[in-house]
Amino acid sequence: MYFAALLARTEDGWEASDTELDDVETLSDLADLAREATPDEDTVFVLIEQEDSWFGLVRVDGEEDPRIFVSDAAAAARSAYGELLLTDELLGREPGADDGTDLDSLDLDGTEDGESEDEDDDEETAAAGAVPHGPVGDGSILDDLGVSEKELRGLDPNEALAEIAEALGASEVLETVR
Repeated sequence: MYFAALLARTEDGWEASDTELDDVETLSDLADLAREATPDEDTVFVLIEQEDSWFGLVRVDGEEDPRIFVSDAAAAARSAYGELLLTDELLGREPGADDGTDLDSLDLDGTEDGESEDEDDDEETAAAGAVPHGPVGDGSILDDLGVSEKELRGLDPNEALAEIAEALGASEVLETVR
């Protein structure tokens, strides 16, 4: 079960709306959805929570590139919504790099000719494509709003969005869409 909402800071305070992410295919689509939530170039957060597993924040400030924080990249990678957030840049990968094995280079005839002389090379290749366990992204995404990186990284995924909303003074508006 997942929950997704938009939280926009306006001159009148915070406004929340629940959102459906089924039609969102890329991070760019998600950022556009956030920008549409407010007529001005106000700060908008996309809050995503997968029950008992992980939470993610996307911060969009006007036309600036979105800033992203994901509480557990490995857990998020197992979710279609998490995959939206886990860009190559966020994971420290070369953009467009293929994290799979090149099947044309494999020797599948059962002989030893194709085996790697250095098994460490195989381990490094596997590790380069792996998604890390734990938080990734911009841990300072909420610093200017009173939530430090240490506090953000220490949040329980089950309570994170409620605690963030409370720290922002937006818990009542978020509860109305939950």
